[in-house]
Amino acid sequence: MNLDRRTHPPEVLRAIALPSVLRLWGATPDPQDRHKWHTAQGVLSVNGAKFMNWNRGEGGGGAIDLVMHLKRCPFRDALDWLAAHFPAPPAPPERSVVTSPLTLPPPDPAQLARVRHYLLQQRCLRPELIDSLIQTGSLYADHRANAVFLLQGAEGTPVGAELRGTTVHAWRGMAPGSRKDQGFFSIPPVPFPPQTEGNPRAILLCESAIDALSAHSLYPQLACLSTAGARPNPRWLEPLLAQGRTVYCGFDTDATGQTMAQAMISLYPAVQRWAPLHHDWNDVLRSHR
Repeated sequence: MNLDRRTHPPEVLRAIALPSVLRLWGATPDPQDRHKWHTAQGVLSVNGAKFMNWNRGEGGGGAIDLVMHLKRCPFRDALDWLAAHFPAPPAPPERSVVTSPLTLPPPDPAQLARVRHYLLQQRCLRPELIDSLIQTGSLYADHRANAVFLLQGAEGTPVGAELRGTTVHAWRGMAPGSRKDQGFFSIPPVPFPPQTEGNPRAILLCESAIDALSAHSLYPQLACLSTAGARPNPRWLEPLLAQGRTVYCGFDTDATGQTMAQAMISLYPAVQRWAPLHHDWNDVLRSHR
């Protein structure tokens, strides 16, 4: 079965209610606990879009993950099964589009030295690379000493930001209202919307801005983009591929990274896998230095 991504995009299939999938699968609800379902894979606890199989120590979120778990199948097979059994799945809730305006944290120059020290000393990034981002405003520090990496949208307008803690408490997140499908962090800058360029660089997709900077330090001939999390289907990916660019998926070498890379390649067979030799690209960079 060939899945039509226009009528059955993954985000729509993922939003199918888990109880609907479980009933169709033949699972039995627990008479004493409405959150428990008995399946051939064991007892599942379901809480909204999340599920957990305590017998196997496995869990996930959304209908696609649930079908992959029940069928023990790859991402593409789960999409096909859902598309066949839910020909007109419900649209995802409106809140999945945009629910709040973008709120970027104000810059705090007093914290910039700490952020720069963290990126140079702990992350082993090159000073000229970090200083060029600071000069262009693509990177700054907020009052909590977070490193703020801007996602650039059309005409260089910020559409979001990745935040990375630089104190003893490891932390990462996004600025409220970030629109990850309307732009990205890239080094060197890649125009958005993607534009045809002479001799375009090959592109390596990474899970974070720090990983993109690390990969570009190792392979300066590449344009390295951050997907701001392991996401298999960012909306800006198809236009990049339409240009004939070589695109590599460089997601982390862990269970999530491998699964999301497989999902991306299932949706876009032109994408090639390039996994970091260590857990992520920053680990690779630090191992070299």
